[in-house]
Parts: sequence; structure tokens; C-alpha cells
Amino acid sequence: MDIRVSGHQMDTGDALRTHVGDRMNAIADKYFARAISAHVTFGRAPHDAIDCDIVAHVMQGVVMKGHGRAREAHAAFEAAAERVEKQLRRYMGRLKDRHVGSNGAATRALNIDDIPGDAGYTVFDGTEESDDVGDAPVVVAETRVDIPEAAVADAVMMLDLRDTNALLFRNAQTGAHNMVYRRRDGTIGWVEPARG
Repeated sequence: MDIRVSGHQMDTGDALRTHVGDRMNAIADKYFARAISAHVTFGRAPHDAIDCDIVAHVMQGVVMKGHGRAREAHAAFEAAAERVEKQLRRYMGRLKDRHVGSNGAATRALNIDDIPGDAGYTVFDGTEESDDVGDAPVVVAETRVDIPEAAVADAVMMLDLRDTNALLFRNAQTGAHNMVYRRRDGTIGWVEPARG
């Protein structure tokens, strides 16, 4: 697995690089035989803290991201690595559950036609709701909504007006479905599908 460690406005020592390499290889070996790459970035955060961001390409088209913040670089990395490992555990569990259910019978994929027209908080998991979501959080359909056609600037305005974390819209210029979302640092992210 190709692992890159970099520091933004800080130096990463050999001990930290070795620790990151060993931990990321252990995670990759546990879940995937052929993980592609990972990029671990350390940077200064407010109040003398250190941020750690991990972007791991575990297989073609599957990207896991984790973020951690702590007073020390090792602790920040461990927090981010735990998030990535939890995502991988959930992903692998879903891959297994897709083919065989808990009772050994083949499961049927959720079809959009199965969702009621007035889906107001319909739970699509047979388990009861609880505070502990474990490795498989409950999927909830809040409501059906129309996907607006808008320019990116107008979509950002709608995101603010609706006071939501994300907005799926049809780009008026390209005709493709795009998404704008509010990032953790308060800026707005824009996701556009690859062309071609």
C-alpha cells in the first residue's frame, strides 16, 4: 500500500511516519488484501491542537476519509484512523449483508418503489431504533422532495435558505445531478460527476 505522510506548517518525524505506515498497513491487511493508497496530512489547528486528515483509496472507486484533532500528532492520527477503520468495518459488513442476510437467506436490495410516497420518517431496517447504531446505522427516509434545477450559486442560496447540510440539484448548465454541502470548516463543497 502506498502511504504518503505530509505536514502542513509542521514537520513530521520518522517515528510518526513509521507509526502511520504500520497502522495503515494493519488496517489495510485486516480488511483489504490490495488497498491502493492513503494520504495522511497533519496540520496546526486552533488552540495548540493538531489536525489529522486521512484519505484512503482502498479499492477502485471506494474512498474512506477520517479526521482527528488532539493536542499530540499521534492521538490525532489515532482518532482519524479509528474513523477510517469504522467506515471499512461498516462497508465490509454491508457487502456481506448484501448477498446473505443474518438468517442465511438471500436479501433483496431496497428498491425506490418500496418507499411510500409520504415517507415521513419511515425506518427501512427491521431493527428497533436506539441511541446505539453500532456498525449499521438505521436508514431513514424523511420525505420525498423534488430535485430543483438551478445554477451552482442558486443551489448554495437554497442550501442556506433550507438550512440543510446538503442539497442535491440538477445543474442548469450541464443537466447533470450535482450536490452542494456544508463542510466541517463552514465552507461550501460542490460535487459534480465526472464527464466523459
